[in-house]
Amino acid sequence: MSLLPEQERALAYVRRRGTEAPLEAIRSRVAGTYAEIEALVEGVAEGLARQRPEPGSWSVLEVVDHLVESDRPAVAQLRELLAGRSSEQVIAAGMQSTDPSAQAWTALLASFRAVHGEILALLDGADDTLPLTATAPVEMVVKHTAPEGTLRPVHWVERFDWKAYAILLHAHNREHISQVQRILGKIHAPE
Repeated sequence: MSLLPEQERALAYVRRRGTEAPLEAIRSRVAGTYAEIEALVEGVAEGLARQRPEPGSWSVLEVVDHLVESDRPAVAQLRELLAGRSSEQVIAAGMQSTDPSAQAWTALLASFRAVHGEILALLDGADDTLPLTATAPVEMVVKHTAPEGTLRPVHWVERFDWKAYAILLHAHNREHISQVQRILGKIHAPE
């Protein structure tokens, strides 16, 4: 089956910014993105973090919960890849905890920082000489413009080496930075 242009662009990005890139550039991107999203959400009051801008959409708290729930198993997967072991576990694209709203905002933020710290520590312990032969499956999601002009998500599973995997963690969090900014733009916080 041939790939859609959006899929091809996503895979080219992962290859260029991940597999073919030096570790220093990858780590810098991951660290920068983590610092940016942490600063963005830590400035949100708990009451505001729990508000949904519209029915059926996620709140900021739910976005952070999703990132914690998906990045937590990614730590183990990245560790395996760095050790040269392939993985078969696919981390679902829409993961959330059983009841995100039951979590205390400050505790969730602490978990968010901790997971990011674990990923950065793994990258700190890596180097460009580590082989890229081990791979892990990732559920990829891109938005495709259908012939009638509507956007629809396209899901597929692709296998990636540790460098590509790391840059995907960066890209995933970048996507959610935009989502959090849109949510905050729709919810007007009291001055």
